[in-house]
Amino acid sequence: MLIRAFGRHDRERLVELTIDTFRPFYEDSFRPLVGEAVFANQHGDWREDYRRQVSALHDPGRHKYVAVAETDGAVAGYVAWNVDPVRRDGRIEILAVAPEHRRDHVGTRLCEHAFDEMRRLGARVVEIGTGGDPFHAPARALYESLGCVRLPLAVYYRRL
Repeated sequence: MLIRAFGRHDRERLVELTIDTFRPFYEDSFRPLVGEAVFANQHGDWREDYRRQVSALHDPGRHKYVAVAETDGAVAGYVAWNVDPVRRDGRIEILAVAPEHRRDHVGTRLCEHAFDEMRRLGARVVEIGTGGDPFHAPARALYESLGCVRLPLAVYYRRL
């Protein structure tokens, strides 16, 4: 596996990978859980939201970075992070791994790469967030295996 810096040519593939990765959460988990009114308000345009987000993830001038994992020339996954040099902390913004490469330690390698880069840029602490639902269980297991501490948090939605 090769981990390399993001290139402009990666943008569309990373958008597709992100949408493919998180479609089951939005369509099969979040939508049925919260109902149509809350879903439409909070994430009704989630695909377009990801198109915008992914396009803005890599901006080294603003301390925002993306690394791409390749296996046999194909994108296996990517990680996006940022660093706040004043606070000396980093944050993983998004981690996505193609289904056929899950369980191959791609996520682990990408996170470790991002951690190393954050350290190099002066960060002393990293934050990674994920959901508490069954869809996000593999992400929670990964982050805990990397020594991250889970913060108990509750978020509630209600239709008005």
